[in-house]
Amino acid sequence: MPRQPVPALSVPTLAHGDFTLAADAPQNFTLVVFYRGLHCPICLRYLLELSRLLPEFEQRGVKVVAVSSDTAERAQAMADKLRAPGLRVGHSLPLAVARAWGLYISASRGMTSIGVQEPALFSEPGVFLVRADGTLYYGAVQTMPFARPHFDELRDALDFALAKDYPARGEYTAAS
Repeated sequence: MPRQPVPALSVPTLAHGDFTLAADAPQNFTLVVFYRGLHCPICLRYLLELSRLLPEFEQRGVKVVAVSSDTAERAQAMADKLRAPGLRVGHSLPLAVARAWGLYISASRGMTSIGVQEPALFSEPGVFLVRADGTLYYGAVQTMPFARPHFDELRDALDFALAKDYPARGEYTAAS
């Protein structure tokens, strides 16, 4: 729920130690990008775009982490394809935590179009901006790999939101 605390998130990363959202301490936001895993060619393209824009997010006081339920080995294989050492890549996301974040869970359909076996279960994508105080500012969740938020549009929206002190929206919960 916008303006409310997000679920706890703590995962190991490949090259940046353990990631704990509550301890991340960004100037403005932490951008948490949940991706499907090594088996997903769309995720690779998506994370390549994220890594290209990483300096622009950092200039806006936004720390970035990409997280999947992949094992460390599979996450490393994805990182090797990305060649983006500045991108924090978290792995071993428990599916119960993925569900707490509202992510959808899929079962394996076997070998993918790129010849990589899907894990037995894995989470579908989600993108979240979390304020430094741990509350949700923005969230987008997909049921499949297609039609994700564009990082350049999110970057531009951040410029507006920061300049105008624009509040999180979608927080109304009373009966209409």
